[in-house]
Formats: sequence, structure tokens, C-alpha cells
Amino acid sequence: MARVCQVTGKRTQVGNNVSRRGLPKKKGGVGLRITSRTKRTFKPNLQAIRVLDPEGRVLRLKVSTKVIKAGVITLQKGDKTVSFPLVKAMRGRNKRALEALQDNG
Repeated sequence: MARVCQVTGKRTQVGNNVSRRGLPKKKGGVGLRITSRTKRTFKPNLQAIRVLDPEGRVLRLKVSTKVIKAGVITLQKGDKTVSFPLVKAMRGRNKRALEALQDNG
């Protein structure tokens, strides 16, 4: 599943590069003319993140930055959809420091 957001389903889209020549009428010319169209791709801004789900398991997801900003993940689990807040999973020394803080506090 390359370049597909696992939450929103965003994927690479195809469009055109439009090349124009001439001077716009607004600037005193006779108008712009399209000289060529070539294909191009629009790629979503995907980030690989580790997320804690409600059961406490760590999920590795490829999500778009729109999902990260929203802070809510909606996934399909079997035949029902589950929404939960995006909580990034700690890793390495950060995880040990967090556990130590929880034990002390």
C-alpha cells in the first residue's frame, strides 16, 4: 500500500502541467495561449507514525498530515468503524522516562 493514507484513503492523483506563452490581456497583450500539456502527479504528504490504540497496542500507520493535524483516527475494525484520539507512541528513552514518571507520580 504505497503512498495511500490508511485513514482517509488519500492517494497519488494525476493532473496536467500547462505551459502557456504570450502576454495576458490584463497586461496589454493579446492573451495567453496554451502551448502544451504534460502529465504530472500530485502526491499526498504522508508520514509514518506509531499510534496507541484504545487497547494500548502500538499501530504503525501511514497517515496524511491532515489526519495528524485533526488529531482523530477513524479505522475500520471488522464491520464497524472505531474513532479514537491520535496519541503518538513513545519510543526508546522517552518511553522509559515516561514509565519512570508514572511510577513516581
